[in-house]
Amino acid sequence: MKPLPANAFLCLVAPVMLGGQVVPRETLALVEQHCLDCHDEDVRKGDLDLSIPDSKLADGKARDLWAKVFDRVDKGEMPPPGKAKGFGEGERKRLVQGLWEPLWVSDRKDVLENGRGPVRRLTREEFEDNLRDLLLLPNLDIRDKLPADRESHGFTKISGMLDVSRVQLAGWLDAAETALREALATGVEPLPVQKMRFTGTDLFQGLTTFGGREAMFFARENVMVPDPTEVLKTLSPEERRVGALEAAIFRSATWPYFGYPRGFRAKYGGEYKVRFEARAVRQVPDFRLVPAYEPQAISFRARQPSGPDVSGDVRETGGWMDLLPEPKVFNTTILLKAGETFEYSLLGLPVPFIRTDSGFYYDFPPMPPEGHRGAAIRWLEIEGPVRPESWPPPSHKVLFGDLPLCPPPKGSQFPVGVVSKDPEGDSVRLFKAFASRMAREDVPEGSLEVFTKMILGKLQAGEPLVDTLVHGYQAFLCSGHVVYLKEPRGDGGMDLASRLSFLLWNSTPDAQLRKLAQPGESLKGETLAREIARLVADEKFERFVQNFTGQWLELKQLRRDTPDGRLYPEYRKDDYLVDSMEKETHAFFSEMVRGNLPVTTLVDAGFTYVNDRLARHYDLPRKEGSGMRKVKLPGWSPYGGLLTQASILKLTANGTTTSPVLRGVWVMEKILGELPPAPPTTVPAIEPDIRGATTIRSQLAKHTEVESCANCHKRFDPVGFALENFDVMGSWRDRYRGLDLGEKITGYDPAGHPYAYFVGHAVEPSGKLMDGREFKDIRELKKLLASNPRKLAKNFLHQLALYATGTRVRISDRPVIESILDQCEPDGYRVADLLHALVQSPVFLGVQPQ
Repeated sequence: MKPLPANAFLCLVAPVMLGGQVVPRETLALVEQHCLDCHDEDVRKGDLDLSIPDSKLADGKARDLWAKVFDRVDKGEMPPPGKAKGFGEGERKRLVQGLWEPLWVSDRKDVLENGRGPVRRLTREEFEDNLRDLLLLPNLDIRDKLPADRESHGFTKISGMLDVSRVQLAGWLDAAETALREALATGVEPLPVQKMRFTGTDLFQGLTTFGGREAMFFARENVMVPDPTEVLKTLSPEERRVGALEAAIFRSATWPYFGYPRGFRAKYGGEYKVRFEARAVRQVPDFRLVPAYEPQAISFRARQPSGPDVSGDVRETGGWMDLLPEPKVFNTTILLKAGETFEYSLLGLPVPFIRTDSGFYYDFPPMPPEGHRGAAIRWLEIEGPVRPESWPPPSHKVLFGDLPLCPPPKGSQFPVGVVSKDPEGDSVRLFKAFASRMAREDVPEGSLEVFTKMILGKLQAGEPLVDTLVHGYQAFLCSGHVVYLKEPRGDGGMDLASRLSFLLWNSTPDAQLRKLAQPGESLKGETLAREIARLVADEKFERFVQNFTGQWLELKQLRRDTPDGRLYPEYRKDDYLVDSMEKETHAFFSEMVRGNLPVTTLVDAGFTYVNDRLARHYDLPRKEGSGMRKVKLPGWSPYGGLLTQASILKLTANGTTTSPVLRGVWVMEKILGELPPAPPTTVPAIEPDIRGATTIRSQLAKHTEVESCANCHKRFDPVGFALENFDVMGSWRDRYRGLDLGEKITGYDPAGHPYAYFVGHAVEPSGKLMDGREFKDIRELKKLLASNPRKLAKNFLHQLALYATGTRVRISDRPVIESILDQCEPDGYRVADLLHALVQSPVFLGVQPQ
């Protein structure tokens, strides 16, 4: 053993204090003997230096360092097997026991004095949802006015990363002003309502669209009419009204496309009611229409009117509806901004290919044997913006109560004024009511006075009452009373109610939860359990499902990459498939919580949720319609559980190739809770060979000949290999695709263009886990992973605790987590049970200061 560095701790000379506890000399001797050869200031393997002169864990970084040592030794990872002579299980046990108590005592002391984590601000999603609920504006859209929140491993709710800057404050001010403007009445009277009915050629802005007549034409009595304008002249008023001339569409809405009703543009932003009659059809030779074999999904896309160059945002609105072979009237509500129109969006149909080989034109796909799928629209009505049941709207009353409306006074920045006999008295009264609603606890009189003085000063300077109060409201919405979430104190008060509500609803507590958090009430025990169940049953729980899966599973990255059209032509512009993937995972996870399913369902389940497109993607029996429904998976299916859902398999690929490394790391971190260290900067990354000359397994085998690489790769590569039977979009494959070598495969993509790729090496999905257990494919791997439900449950609790509290599970939290696991073990670690137990534990409830 080489001599100790000059600044190393000398365990035989001076005792080391960890959190006020003396570390046993024997423990320090073990560290000195078996660790410093690799982890001193000269070698620093794994970027870890244990030769520090002061080992008092007074700050979090030092404590985290020794916690890392504790974990690696406790798991048997360090010292590496065979590397440290004379270090056996007895030495490992003594080292772990010697470090545990001072670590726990130090961390517990810090928690009691300072809380589990720092106060954190709201994320931009929370800020938006909070104002949606408080201002009664369910469609408020202010998220993009705020700077993006920093992330760590997908999570944005981490307290230490939610910093505040001038940029953040400017974003809050801008977003708050936008929200308050939208909450205000738009005038003394409601906005005028637009009512329009479209039939015949008015159903489309042109007589054709990209792709020619095959992509869109007008039909009467199921036959295409060459000149629809002449046909219109022959129709009676009643024939026009009922839609004797139909608009038939046979393509999905994507760029380039501008298929919307002729002449409509929303004068005002808001919700618009849409009624239309349509049917699902097939286009057969000679441009004839016959009933479809199956339903055809349709939605609408809001957008600015333009030509093929789409400007501004294009977003789906109105939900998915299934057209049937027989004509049916549909009703939906769409959300439009001022100046926008809406286009027909048929889901899952091909998109014409842009050809430039002999001029510039849009080539529609050849007709399949059953004909082109599509829709025939007979008539459409739109009415809006939808008026609230009373005027002024409820959102305005949040700001100005029952003060009568009047035209805006001279100099006002807003479209309406209010009548007040006592402006100063009303301004103070209204502001205090607003502050009481927006803040999640009582605001001290001194804090209120800061705002009321500003408001009264503006009033005395001649500013209109509406302008004055809106500016005061804006300032308050950007204050700490609104934008910060505090650590609960273990007393079941409003801080706990807020933490619970922001966990499950991403927003502020409602009236019932607020009431239970008041002094004299008890948000504990059975009452707390009932509130958890109530919040989970509410429709706003879907916010939790979307946000938690978006962060924990990183599902928000689902649309990051598009499939390479050379290798995967069958997925060209298939937005319907990608959207269906996301809906499947949301529905699956929601069922896990609401159905209180065992945590092993994460990796192995006998069911999933599919619609027509996903059923086809998974080679399951055909389903009709776009709605997601729970289906039992046949025994032969490799699917079931998160690992094999198309959404997960897509977001862990890059659109061109799959990588066992990326997929394996994702499973280890997100499902098993084993975060791998960062790869060495001196070793280049593996780039899969898309030519087909070599297999990814052979490339990785050569790559991991480097010892520093092999130590990590043997943890996650085997899991990734088991997922190699799934391509970049999660469809089953037995062989890899390439562009040069192998057996040539030819065909036509959904747009009708020929393709050619090559299939070569067979997938090798077998592997061996770190503990020596072997598997031959994904089915066997899922069973191995499910055989350790406690590990799955423990990771789920860690992920949930970070999302719920903004702070990772700390050293002093670990006994609490183990206690929860013991409590939930008899029933198989069910997901809702884990959620309830965590929320009712000190990790979530907070610790009462001593």
